[in-house]
Amino acid sequence: MSTIPDSGLKADDALQRLKAGNARFVAGTARFPTVQKEILADLAKGQHPYATILSCSDSRVPPELIFDAGFGELFIIRVAGNVLSPEIAGSLQYAGRHLHTPLFVMLGHTNCGAVAAAIETRLRGTREHSRIQLLVECILPGLEDLDPQLTPEAMLAQAVEANVRWTMRQILETQEGRERQVEGRVKLVGAIYEIETGLVRFLE
Repeated sequence: MSTIPDSGLKADDALQRLKAGNARFVAGTARFPTVQKEILADLAKGQHPYATILSCSDSRVPPELIFDAGFGELFIIRVAGNVLSPEIAGSLQYAGRHLHTPLFVMLGHTNCGAVAAAIETRLRGTREHSRIQLLVECILPGLEDLDPQLTPEAMLAQAVEANVRWTMRQILETQEGRERQVEGRVKLVGAIYEIETGLVRFLE
C-alpha cells in the first residue's frame, strides 16, 4: 500500500470541484495556472489527485483544460474511444489502490470518431485496420440497443452515451467495483464533453 496521502476530498466534493472548473472554462474565466517551482517541488514528493478521469485521446478533449485543473489535481488516462482494456483497468486500479482518488469519471465526447467507426461496423459490417478494429470491438457490446431509425447525428449521440455507460458497467461488475460500491467511499460517474460548447454534461 502506498504511503502517499489522498487528496482529502470526498467524492461529492471532488465532483463539485470538476463542475466548477468546467463552468469557469465555459465562461472564459479559467485560471490555467502557470508553472511555479514551489508547486513542482512539492509534486516531486508525491501525487494525490482528487479525481481520476478516463477520457478519449481526441486532441480536442484535454481534461486538465476543460476542468480548469492544475498540476497534480487529476489522474488522467486517455485512450481512443475511452474504452476499457486490461492496461486501462490496471491504471484505474492504481489510482484507486495507491492514489486513493475518491472520484472516477468516464468521459466521452460528442462526434467521437472511434464510436462512429463502431457504428459503421455494427450497421454495415465495415472493418478498420487490424488494431483499430480491436479497439472498435471493445465498443460494440455497448451498442446493442442502438436505434437504427435515428438520424446519423442522433445515433452518434446515443452511441457516445451508451459507450460511456458500457465502460461504467464493466467496471461496476468487477469484484473490486462491487466492493468499492459497498464501501461507499468512491464514486463512479459518466460524462459527455460537448466539443461545440465546451460544456461537460454529467450523466444521471
